[in-house]
Amino acid sequence: MSSSLDTILTAETPEGIAISIRPAGFAVRAIAYLLDAVIRITVWVGLASALGPTGRFGFGLFLLFAFVISWLYPVIFELLPQAATPGKRIMGLQVMMANGLPITPAGSLIRNLLRAVDCLPAFYGFGVVTMLLRPDGRRLGDLAAGTLVVYRSQERAPGGFGAAEPVAPPVPLTPRQRVAIASFAWRVERLTPERAEEIAVLAAAAAPPAMGGSVSSRLVGIARWLHGQRARPTNG
Repeated sequence: MSSSLDTILTAETPEGIAISIRPAGFAVRAIAYLLDAVIRITVWVGLASALGPTGRFGFGLFLLFAFVISWLYPVIFELLPQAATPGKRIMGLQVMMANGLPITPAGSLIRNLLRAVDCLPAFYGFGVVTMLLRPDGRRLGDLAAGTLVVYRSQERAPGGFGAAEPVAPPVPLTPRQRVAIASFAWRVERLTPERAEEIAVLAAAAAPPAMGGSVSSRLVGIARWLHGQRARPTNG
């Protein structure tokens, strides 16, 4: 077995915490892709059977759904808490950013839109060659998006933040601050409350006391907001 498959990578978070990441190799990713292909084809056949008798209108709807299934199917599933399509979930995989953070909407869009390049010249030629040559198994789309397909942790499914109400950052944040806050919020539940607060104080300027609560909870709330989560409006 090639040493380029299923190796262990170590990433260091902005808080200085080292984590182990196990990238998925070509074989398991190919099986996951085939499983997703079966699901998509089944949906296509079902839609064709249901919309076929409706004539040109049904054909137009079929083309619309076919576009969504072809291009947005992986994006939608990767942005859910499990960060994986059904095929990847079956194989115990998920997608994350290469620095160990949860995948972002931009990262998911880029990696999936560039499938058009990975597919060249045929049968995912560029993508397969790139995955086999790299120890982290990343294809061209992953390299451009800064993403990585990894084996899911059995202890805790990555991708979720600590518990806090989403809140908009009260001050403008630099990209480096956004990454640091998201990284902290993703791992805060692995820390003791005292250690979490000690680390959070380093970023207290991004979450002033006027927001209320502890510094760590304020940072988690900001991270949730930055990742697209919004507080639900209350009924007056």
